[in-house]
Amino acid sequence: VQLQASGGGLVQPGGSLRLSCAASGNVFSLTRMGWYRQAPGKQRDFVATITRGGSTNYADSVKGRFTISRDNAKNTVYLQMNSLKPEDTAVYYCNAYGFAVDYWGQGTLVTVSS
Repeated sequence: VQLQASGGGLVQPGGSLRLSCAASGNVFSLTRMGWYRQAPGKQRDFVATITRGGSTNYADSVKGRFTISRDNAKNTVYLQMNSLKPEDTAVYYCNAYGFAVDYWGQGTLVTVSS
């Protein structure tokens, strides 16, 4: 499974960004996709996940601001990020899980700054 993430960039506080992650390869094995993030000098943290059936889970820090969704036909997961804060600045990593294997995409940098 290969994951290709895109959509990061520089945004002002209060702004919005949408991240995308397209999966290719043995995508039929995937049961869950999601996003994690790693701020400078910190560990990688969970952000949000979504199952193939559409069940979602969010970190408390992003609830009400971020929305995860997926297009199963395109094997793509999205992260709509609204009301962004400087503390959301991080490298965001796409993750996919299936058959007890975690897959990771390359990171995409999100910088929230005025």
